[in-house]
Amino acid sequence: MQTTQADYIPILMQFLLAVGFVVTTIIISGLLGPSRKSRNKDRNFECGIESVGNARVPFSVKYFLVAILFVLFDIEVIFLYPWAVNFREMGMEGLIKMSVFMVLLLIGFFYILKKKALEWE
Repeated sequence: MQTTQADYIPILMQFLLAVGFVVTTIIISGLLGPSRKSRNKDRNFECGIESVGNARVPFSVKYFLVAILFVLFDIEVIFLYPWAVNFREMGMEGLIKMSVFMVLLLIGFFYILKKKALEWE
């Protein structure tokens, strides 16, 4: 089956409608909304605590490392769930593929443990 440019018109219309809605909403809220500026209103506010000092305080890279590792190992659940739901239909081929995936995941996990990435000083 061959597609023509006319087949993409509904997608273009939906895209233009979405962009138009967002732009229109932003413009209208800017025109109709209150715009009272004051020194107290423009100050930074964080959970009821007054801002003190410089916000550019360096902290350990371990926080970033743990966050990235959490996301990495949390994403694997996304791959495990469909397999767990459909493992009978996937048969032996699905079991082998998921076993390879889990072995690679375990190799990465043991590498992280060997590098002591999860240990805090």
